[in-house]
Amino acid sequence: MPLFQTIQFNETTKILIWETTESFEELTAKVVLKEKTQQRLNGMKSQMHQRAFLSVRMLIQEMGFTDHDLHYDEFGKPYFDCHNYISITHSYHFAAIIISHETVGIDMELQREKIIRIADKFTDFECDYLRPDPIEEYVKKLTVIWGAKEAIFKIRNEKGISFKDHIKVEDFSLNKNQTEASLHFDDLIKDFDVHYKEIKSDNFEGKFTLVYAFEK
Repeated sequence: MPLFQTIQFNETTKILIWETTESFEELTAKVVLKEKTQQRLNGMKSQMHQRAFLSVRMLIQEMGFTDHDLHYDEFGKPYFDCHNYISITHSYHFAAIIISHETVGIDMELQREKIIRIADKFTDFECDYLRPDPIEEYVKKLTVIWGAKEAIFKIRNEKGISFKDHIKVEDFSLNKNQTEASLHFDDLIKDFDVHYKEIKSDNFEGKFTLVYAFEK
């Protein structure tokens, strides 16, 4: 399938979303991988993970880069050898990347009621404004919060950061698609702008939440 959606956030920031409907063989034929990446692909046991991995390479190619331009640091954070920052996410049959001149992180999650069962693992400050009813809104808000914290963690990527204890997401409305968050870790305090968007596919029953954060 061609590109599912492109979001031009500003002059230097672009988000691309791919819906993976192709077979593993179809994707393999469309991407060129360096040896190290090919070995990583071969080591994946799940074909779903392999297809998601290859879909990210398709997105990179859409942006004019190749697998040879993409590297990972010692903590697994992706980067380019240029002024562009990149962050990657995939969830089920979706893959997405954000490329920007700014420091960014991205996450995409399927909205599921099971997130309620683990809410106490990643929320604390947010409990002051979260309400369990109506349940659909509660699930959506929890998914935004989780996505925001995941995106921020991808930006900082430091060992010991706790979603519950160190990252705070300010109150927000699902209608406005924007909020703020902060990271308080050791002596470090960082603020972030957070944006979120619901994604729906005709090929899948559920709804997804796309969240991306910019370090201020």
